[in-house]
Amino acid sequence: MAHHHHSPEDSLGELLDLDAEVLHEYRSSLFAWIHELTAPRYRIADLGAGTGTGTFALAEHFGEAEITAVDVDQAMLDHLRHRAHGLGDRIHTLRADLDAGWPALGEIDLVWAANSMHHMAEPDRVLADIFGALRPDGVLVVAEIDSFPRFLAAAGAQTAAVEERCHVALRELRAHDMPEMGADWGARLRRTGFAIQAERSFTLALTAPVPPATGRYARLSLSRMRAGLDGRVEAADLAALDSLLPGIEERDDLTVRAERTVWVARRPLG
Repeated sequence: MAHHHHSPEDSLGELLDLDAEVLHEYRSSLFAWIHELTAPRYRIADLGAGTGTGTFALAEHFGEAEITAVDVDQAMLDHLRHRAHGLGDRIHTLRADLDAGWPALGEIDLVWAANSMHHMAEPDRVLADIFGALRPDGVLVVAEIDSFPRFLAAAGAQTAAVEERCHVALRELRAHDMPEMGADWGARLRRTGFAIQAERSFTLALTAPVPPATGRYARLSLSRMRAGLDGRVEAADLAALDSLLPGIEERDDLTVRAERTVWVARRPLG
């Protein structure tokens, strides 16, 4: 599993929170859809919980459920626990490296795995562990990113082309570093023994007026992208990106475009 050691104040933790804030409408419809398909569920595990954006959405939509947030990063879990005011004993945290083995979670009704499966060194083994931990008719929801957000489509053809070339280079880099990103999770779920109840692709397209946090979201996203691109794109593209970043939060032509896919899979009865 590709582990990042950071405090929640680092950019990744903030980026997770901004993603949830900017894409609030998508997430609200997503969790309402999952609740409609799967309720009631009383014991839930959030794998790769990060700052808890999924944990808290699950707590909101599954009002009687107890939820265990699982992550390898204790700082993230501490941050999550600090934010769990008013939820009493419904939220639990568990530090675990799923590549090292399945943690002692007991029997689970629903497992939520958002943008975490592609980090696993042996995702098929983890899927088998999840299958074994779910009660019969239990549900696994896998949500994965198909494309990282684009922000500059309305900023002019030349600027949008620079952003796209940087994304192409980043995709090539991730194909080496995270080869499971973009995997056919539906096929893998079926091989594990799951029955696919639903598969849904979401195309996200936010245009003006975008949420107030979009500028910050764009700056952090593009800054993290920029950090890995030295020597991988033309110097002129890096210079163009560097010139865009300082003022990007003040732009009024930002958009947000992204694609995500969600699979809802059941462990069959019997």
